[in-house]
Amino acid sequence: MPKVIYLVAGARPNFMKIAPIVRALNAHPTLTYKIIHTGQHYDPEMNAVFFEELGIPQPDFFMGVGGGSHAQQTARIMVAFEEYCQKTIPDAVLVVGDVNSTLACSIVAKKLQIPVAHVEAGLRSGDMGMPEEINRLVTDSISDWFFVTEPSGMHHLQHEGKSDDAIFNVGHVMVDNLLYQADKLSRMDTRNLATTAYKKAQAAAGKRYGVVTLHRPSNVDDADTFTKISHALKTIAQELPLIFPVHPRTRQNLEKFAIDLGADITLTGPQSYMSFLHLWKDAAVVLTDSGGLQEETTALGVPCITIRENTERPITVDEGSNKLAGTDPATIIHETLDVLRSPQAVCRRPELWDGKAAERIVAILARVLENLSDHGEKTTPKRIQPAKS
Repeated sequence: MPKVIYLVAGARPNFMKIAPIVRALNAHPTLTYKIIHTGQHYDPEMNAVFFEELGIPQPDFFMGVGGGSHAQQTARIMVAFEEYCQKTIPDAVLVVGDVNSTLACSIVAKKLQIPVAHVEAGLRSGDMGMPEEINRLVTDSISDWFFVTEPSGMHHLQHEGKSDDAIFNVGHVMVDNLLYQADKLSRMDTRNLATTAYKKAQAAAGKRYGVVTLHRPSNVDDADTFTKISHALKTIAQELPLIFPVHPRTRQNLEKFAIDLGADITLTGPQSYMSFLHLWKDAAVVLTDSGGLQEETTALGVPCITIRENTERPITVDEGSNKLAGTDPATIIHETLDVLRSPQAVCRRPELWDGKAAERIVAILARVLENLSDHGEKTTPKRIQPAKS
């Protein structure tokens, strides 16, 4: 019988990370899977077309937990996932990234004695004010196997006492997906993509353009910080037109804080994966606070200015096309204009970011799960008894 792996995803970036793993599992003779969608971030655009675009089937189980506080959301995911695991037992649970779904399902699996594999393990920003940092630390503290995207992840896990035998530097599934989608994009008709008209207008005017994304609470939930960042963006836009696909919470705060970004910054709604890739891959610069976009821009060699004080992805700065600017407006402006006016420094795609990370992960999972069986170790969960008061 094939070994069954539950692939947990809670937000759009998670599905982009599991998509290559799904494709690799489809080609494997001894492993199969079920896709668990927690519904942590409900997105109306996450429909059949979205999954078809990624090359993966619809989820096998949709929790629909929705929003709420971190505690409420995590608790709802834990309750729903525990019930599902006790009805249909997997051989392993695979979680990706650092969202609340990652944390919640890891805890449930471990209490049910189901092995946990963490993809994107070992990333650390050192900023305990970031909920994602707490999720990373707790998930890695209980995971069985750690799939690492860059050397810093290995060093952190070793420093935290993890066995070398459980740590695997495999490359990056986000880059797997990016290269897969970029290849599809190169062969498709892009005339109907939502971002095509903007690109054509800039080309017709003989202009380059920049792309902005902002969504982190530390940047957009504080009026003073968001206003200062907005001032930097307006200044940059005087030299380089900017297009800004706006996260719903970010748009709400633009209105709440009465921030006017001016005529040189084009605001749009959130974009589909392909439409957004079509936009940013040809940008003169990307300004962002997204962790994933730091990596994707490095993979394609697009200059990136990260509007954060820290990054859990240092390889994008050390080897890639990323510059860490912080949130000081003067620094953001300086770093961006420096990119626009100076020849680009040589950057490279990090080692193992070659589009084959998922294949490595699946091969390792097949081996370690077979070893568990050979040694007679059970991966069957126990029934959880009510805790004593």
